[in-house]
Amino acid sequence: MNDLLDPAVPIEGLPGENSAAHRRYNLFLVGVAGLGGLLYGIDVGIIGGALPYLEATSGLSAAELSVIVAAVLLGSVFSTLFAGIFADAMGRKPLMIVSGATFACSIPVIALSHGYQPLFWGRLLQGISAGLIGVVVPLYLAECLGASNRGKGTGVFQCLLTLGIVVAALVGIYYSYRVQAMTLAASPAAIFAFKDEAWRRIFWVSLPPGILFVLGSCFVTESPRWLCLRGRSDRALSALLRSRSRQQAQRELAEMQATLLAPRKQAAERPAGGSLLQRRYIAPFLLACMILFCNQTTGVNSIIAYNANILMQSGLSDLSAHWGYVLFTAVNFLVTVLAMILVDRKGRRFLLTLGTAGIVAATAAVGLLFLHSEHRSFDCQAQLQAMVKADQRLTLHFDPAMAKTLLASHSGSAGISPQRASLNVIYSYGDFTAATSYMRSDEPAAAPMRIARSGTLPSNAVEAFFRNPFGNLRAAEKAPLRIQKAMIGPIPSLRHGWLVAIGLYAFMAFYALGPGVVVWLALSELMPTRIRSNGMSIALVLNQLASTVLAGIFLPFVSRYGYSSIFFLFAAFTALYLAVVFLFLPETKGKTLEEIEACFDTQHAASP
Repeated sequence: MNDLLDPAVPIEGLPGENSAAHRRYNLFLVGVAGLGGLLYGIDVGIIGGALPYLEATSGLSAAELSVIVAAVLLGSVFSTLFAGIFADAMGRKPLMIVSGATFACSIPVIALSHGYQPLFWGRLLQGISAGLIGVVVPLYLAECLGASNRGKGTGVFQCLLTLGIVVAALVGIYYSYRVQAMTLAASPAAIFAFKDEAWRRIFWVSLPPGILFVLGSCFVTESPRWLCLRGRSDRALSALLRSRSRQQAQRELAEMQATLLAPRKQAAERPAGGSLLQRRYIAPFLLACMILFCNQTTGVNSIIAYNANILMQSGLSDLSAHWGYVLFTAVNFLVTVLAMILVDRKGRRFLLTLGTAGIVAATAAVGLLFLHSEHRSFDCQAQLQAMVKADQRLTLHFDPAMAKTLLASHSGSAGISPQRASLNVIYSYGDFTAATSYMRSDEPAAAPMRIARSGTLPSNAVEAFFRNPFGNLRAAEKAPLRIQKAMIGPIPSLRHGWLVAIGLYAFMAFYALGPGVVVWLALSELMPTRIRSNGMSIALVLNQLASTVLAGIFLPFVSRYGYSSIFFLFAAFTALYLAVVFLFLPETKGKTLEEIEACFDTQHAASP
């Protein structure tokens, strides 16, 4: 970022005319776009600090909590699908204003919610904002910045995105200290009430950046390439002149006009449609889609959202887990700054190859650590089934006394302390299965585990179909509660917890070095101008669909198969990502958008 805005470094195309006005406007433009990245990061990261307190006080099941986490991603799927259409119809600048206003409106809905439904709709609205921001801000930056600065400029978006996650983590650690202080002096009821207030306050803190982004977006110019595409060449030239010399602005405008006229000339010689599926667009479009899809199958959003939970289950205390999350987000931010410096020097392909290879190693290592600890757990299904009441409900307070009772019935439980035990339960009513979150016996203010038909079964036939297409909802409404599995085991040691944390830091460092920065460039650089907005929307939809599915199944999957399995799954997906990058991704460093488009046109012309 410093290289981009340093007065001693000439901005591309401004030899001898690097005026103070140009520098100020570039600083302002990148700053506003950075605020968009900050909001996107808060969208992704805010739930990480709030989730442990929401889980402890809301009474929501593991499936419902997973949906709340995934709702922001689901909302982004819907908005991303139409973001390109809106960006073309409204323009980039108005859509930036709308996306910021949507974020600002979502915060009161979430923070004032009571119950599953309003919380879901608030998170969905927050996700709609994230989807719009994820398309329009990188699109806007790619179309406004010069070729030599586009990597660093788009890197600012990712840099502020990671800073947003750090801010969310710092807010979470502040409330973690408050909770720890209360556990030493307050009653369980007071601790419960404070935790309920804590997750609401965490969301309120994220409101001011949204307001600043809306205000800043009102004062930037419209994208010159969008204006040129709409035939407003005079306004496009005026927009370019705010950040470039007249000579450079006129040259870029001529390139834009030539690029836009080329397809019309081809159409006169050889009729062809203007669709995304033209042969000349297929290769860059499919490559961008594959990269965006694979980027989320690394598990990054799930690991960020559930980070504190993962670290607590790995052996860290509540406070240590929150500090671990802060360090995790700090690694993300610092390595992103490094990647932003390297991306225009080392190139996109090199960083993406290095990053994905490192992610495979890191996620496999974390999976092996969890596999070692999970081997010591055993099933106490029979004991919990015997505790089910006649009304087919089960309420269980998993404290040291209950842990001792469950452990006493198993000869293989020697060495497991009732003071540091964990439990998770998989259960069903008829054809519909659910799972609890992991519970720890060393949490004095934890809410009791409550299993009931009302919180387990789908609320309607549509939800029932997606939960289990072959399930009989009517039969499940009368079926008894069956405890399918109840795994009790030791909470791993503090050393094990910090080893897992180091593995997660390595994962985050490699992600930030490669996919974290490069993915936004790949999304905006690979798409030709005529399909860029719609093509980016479709690619980002695939990205968000992958993220939504992984976040939605995370807790139920972990409850059923363990943390080791989910990390091995992430490692396998990332190995596929590495193969795609190594085999198919061209280097786009230092090329204008028009030159990149011409490169794919040449490949298309050379193909039979």
